[in-house]
Amino acid sequence: MISSHFGHWTLAWASVLNTPRHLAEVIETLDIEWEGAALYNMVRDLYPICRSITGDGLRQSLRLLQRHAPLSLREVASGTQVFDWTVPKEWNIRDAWIKNAKGEKVVDLNRSNLHVVNYSVPVRSTMSLAELRPHLFTLPEQPDWIPYRTSYYKETWGFCLSHRQLEGLRDGTYEVCIDATLASGYLTYGELKIQGATDAEMLISAHSCHPSLCNDNLSGMAVAARLAQCLARLPLRYSYRFLWIPGTIGAIVWLALNEGLLAKTKHGLVLSCIGDPGRFTYKRSRRGKAEIDQVVEHVLKESGSGFDILDFTPSGYDERQYGSPGINLPVGCFMRTPNGKYPQYHTSADDLALVKPSALAGSLHQLLKVVEVLEANRCFVNLNPKCEPQLGRRGLYRAMGGTDNSGLEEAMLWVLNFSDSAHSLLDIAARSHLSFGLLKQAADLLVGSGLLARA
Repeated sequence: MISSHFGHWTLAWASVLNTPRHLAEVIETLDIEWEGAALYNMVRDLYPICRSITGDGLRQSLRLLQRHAPLSLREVASGTQVFDWTVPKEWNIRDAWIKNAKGEKVVDLNRSNLHVVNYSVPVRSTMSLAELRPHLFTLPEQPDWIPYRTSYYKETWGFCLSHRQLEGLRDGTYEVCIDATLASGYLTYGELKIQGATDAEMLISAHSCHPSLCNDNLSGMAVAARLAQCLARLPLRYSYRFLWIPGTIGAIVWLALNEGLLAKTKHGLVLSCIGDPGRFTYKRSRRGKAEIDQVVEHVLKESGSGFDILDFTPSGYDERQYGSPGINLPVGCFMRTPNGKYPQYHTSADDLALVKPSALAGSLHQLLKVVEVLEANRCFVNLNPKCEPQLGRRGLYRAMGGTDNSGLEEAMLWVLNFSDSAHSLLDIAARSHLSFGLLKQAADLLVGSGLLARA
């Protein structure tokens, strides 16, 4: 069973969407400081919500995103078979705590929603510290941080706390309460399609199920919402499908229920860990040399900043579901510091202090550049392929010999020479070491003069 409904779209960024504009203008006029503050505020608003792979916290988070982008909420019933998996029961939690013999709450969900092992079954009991100890999880190497732990597919329970808290517990009896439900319900995810001139699609996916983890989770959710808003009223070549989904099971659900759409997916990115100040990292799609891989690497090279490129591995985020052998979509993973490579990962220290407004805005800017290149990258056909056409009489070449400081004439020669319907502008950029923007400008001039046609 699947159902969906739309929420109201209240425009937090309405002022930038009053009139349709070209993507180049959006990028050129992007106010990094303003964008950073707005994105950080969205992360801040999402931060306190106790999310999981199902339940009211996930729905609340998606409804908050509906203030910024017109996404649909889709619901799939517990027990639905999706490939080798089954949609789990829905989990909701109201309260959780551990009280000592004095009645003091020594662990309290209201202080941190990481304190409970996500998907813990209901518990109400009194026990000794020795009996409680196997259900307590800490990070001895980081004694002030609370770890993030889950038990989605095994019915058990537990609490996470700082190691310093654990060391402060004394022998005695403890009252334990996890006021939660685990029952038939729904898995909820968010989806938004922006229709372009063609039905060929770019997929943007962000996992949305982790509680109070700002970089791993909330950064991708927020930037995806803002990217969708930027693209929503622009003239676009591709259609863009955005997914805000619970990790792993959400991607599996969407793929299983939408196999008929997959042939339309020509490019894709998973967004995660894009709010920390680290350098950009891109993990290639399973195909390794897909167009999206080439585009992202080109954009990062042209940024002038350091970056890292990783080959595909069948671990990590949902790129491994989109890149499973029976699916094999061209979907890479766009990050800053990768998952597991920063010490705060999956701990309470992945908080509002870790993400930076400038990093969030910088990630948005690079993703807009990726879309710009992807939209413009085409193959052309030289309509005058036998020797160079006479550019001078068409007003495309300098009247006197000398140096063309703009590089535009050289770019026109490169485009003419390799416009054989087999080389895209991005291929020509890689071979010529000229900027993509310059080659696009040259191609536009040549098309306008009747010397070039789109393949």
